[in-house]
Amino acid sequence: MRVAVINIGQETNDFNPVPTTMDGFHQFGILQGQEMMEKLGALGQIGGMLEAVRKDGMQIEWVPIISAWAMAGGRIDTESRLFFEERIGTGLRNAGRLDAVVAHLHGACSAEGVDDVEGAQLGIVRAVVGPDVPILTTLDHHANVTTQMIAMSNAVIGHRTQPHDVVDTGRLSGELLVRMLRGEVKPVVAWRKLRIVTHQEQYLTIAGPMKEWFDQARAMEADPRVLAVAPCPMQPWLDVAEGGWATVVTVDGDQALAETLADDSADFAWARRERFMVQSAVPIDEAVRMADAAPAGCIVLSDTGDTVFGGTPGDSNLILESILRQGIKSRALIPLISPIAAKRLAEAGEGAEVTLKLGGDQSVGFFTPLTVTGRVRKVAGGHVTVPVFQQPEFDQGTTVIFEVGPVTLFITERTGAAGNVPDVYRFFGIEPAEYKMAVLKTASNFQFFKPISPQTIRVDTSGPGQSDVKTLPWRRIPRPIWPLEEIASWRG
Repeated sequence: MRVAVINIGQETNDFNPVPTTMDGFHQFGILQGQEMMEKLGALGQIGGMLEAVRKDGMQIEWVPIISAWAMAGGRIDTESRLFFEERIGTGLRNAGRLDAVVAHLHGACSAEGVDDVEGAQLGIVRAVVGPDVPILTTLDHHANVTTQMIAMSNAVIGHRTQPHDVVDTGRLSGELLVRMLRGEVKPVVAWRKLRIVTHQEQYLTIAGPMKEWFDQARAMEADPRVLAVAPCPMQPWLDVAEGGWATVVTVDGDQALAETLADDSADFAWARRERFMVQSAVPIDEAVRMADAAPAGCIVLSDTGDTVFGGTPGDSNLILESILRQGIKSRALIPLISPIAAKRLAEAGEGAEVTLKLGGDQSVGFFTPLTVTGRVRKVAGGHVTVPVFQQPEFDQGTTVIFEVGPVTLFITERTGAAGNVPDVYRFFGIEPAEYKMAVLKTASNFQFFKPISPQTIRVDTSGPGQSDVKTLPWRRIPRPIWPLEEIASWRG
């Protein structure tokens, strides 16, 4: 059996004006051919897939096409879109006979002038391999599922948790792939599009309505005829013409059952829509005081409006401003992504005292630059050999550690891990556990700090990733959509 593998991921935030270019993908590495399987064979979805196939014992000749990943951000530029479309098409045309294609994609990627990047990529796959070669698609559970994605896929698997367990998703794809190749199952797919877009504060699957929705999916999968149920609450910053939540059901042969379960899943989510909009974020000044008064650190302050893992530029200064204005004395650790500041501070050199404006140099309209004075503690290159998600290493560009009063600023030229992973700080000689509070540029991926942090406080910050979805400058999302408008049904 010969199976082609494609592994491409980027999550788009349409309220981030900074485009994602090829540099964003090169930061984490673009792999092709056997190097792709060698480097990723024990990591992420590819690692999980290979593990499942090895465990089964089926002999598969893998045909790796391309693997690339960029941190979430603004729309990818045309050059990047065309690059991947060309590599997918050429790679498959040169692959020879194939028995299946596995496409590990994100599902919420848009490009300049193209809303549905993954749908277009799957369209290229189908055009090359023809109608009879099965395509197994895996998606992030924040995917924006589209008509084109479903039309091009024979089976769809989504992440089962948030934070995501990408190895688990890979294992599921490997197990289903083997069953498809043996002819043990003949997948059929049903899906429903929901007229819903909510904030990210209820997206964790460990509690609340999201857990209930995902638990319902697992209960459906207890039926041996049900191969996969994928609830997909679209990440809430994708302003596209086919935007909104979805649910996808893959069943062995029984289309009627798939359709019934898709309706049940959609109805289940719709009935809990008000609970999905419950907010727990705390006003900025109050959140900072809560962290300062906590009996033990390191307290995580989630900068919800500047969630880099949700595609923002990472240049919010709102929590920094609050700490300095309120005269907080406790030590704080704050990441900031700013090519301008990183360059200027690096040029000043270690030990230099510098006054400069920080923040708001990329998220135009959200943040006002803040003038600060501090001392450059360290200047370094940005090549980091710390695994993040399914990437073994990355390059965050020029990295500067800048001390401003009680605050240690971790300023990087490129996105990197945006300060959300303690081991990245440790790579540069900083121990986060020694700080009373640490700002994380994420609204949900707190798992990396969990071993050293007794408490996480969501901070109600504005920005391209803010919880207030109603006031975001929507232009393309289908209307009416709840909660931007009151509607009687998820069907709109």
